[in-house]
Amino acid sequence: MSDADEPRPEYVSYEDFGRQFFVAAVTADRILAGVDVLAGEPIEFGPIGVGPGRLAKVDAKGRIGRPTASPRPGELVGYRVDLPVDLHPTIDLQLDTHRFDAHLVVPLELTARALDGCTIFIEAVPPRAEQVELELKAGGLRASLLQRVAGVEGEIQRFVAKYVARELDKPALRAARTIDVARAIDSSWSGPSAQ
Repeated sequence: MSDADEPRPEYVSYEDFGRQFFVAAVTADRILAGVDVLAGEPIEFGPIGVGPGRLAKVDAKGRIGRPTASPRPGELVGYRVDLPVDLHPTIDLQLDTHRFDAHLVVPLELTARALDGCTIFIEAVPPRAEQVELELKAGGLRASLLQRVAGVEGEIQRFVAKYVARELDKPALRAARTIDVARAIDSSWSGPSAQ
């Protein structure tokens, strides 16, 4: 078979190639790798004052779980990442203490952005406090009433949203969300002599 008999490659525009490249390069697994460094990390806060006069003190300890990702429709390649957090808050009323179990889901919007120098940066938009899903279980009727009076849910949502935003901005996480495409090509390029 001569070169003339071989099928010609189908050329695409640089623009089409770029779009295909982003879709192939920025997969759910790679997106998760950019935030998975948070999984297993301890999270704690308090004591902080809550309720009328902020006399009650709440503190909590827990861990961040493994995130999950689902593609977002739209012009840009992006994913919604759900970051689970399990916390064990305690409210100290000075006379007695009440314990709770909290399960939160922190939604993150991650979008692949093209940077100069052939680099992809995964932009992460942390949620507002009201976007953080919270399921709070009280240990007993009195604790159940107390969580409504003290506004425990809002304090936990605010703290977790701020904590995740700070973590996402740390240099290690920003580096995990940066893909130097030129360097990756240089390191994997074998050239004609090796083929």
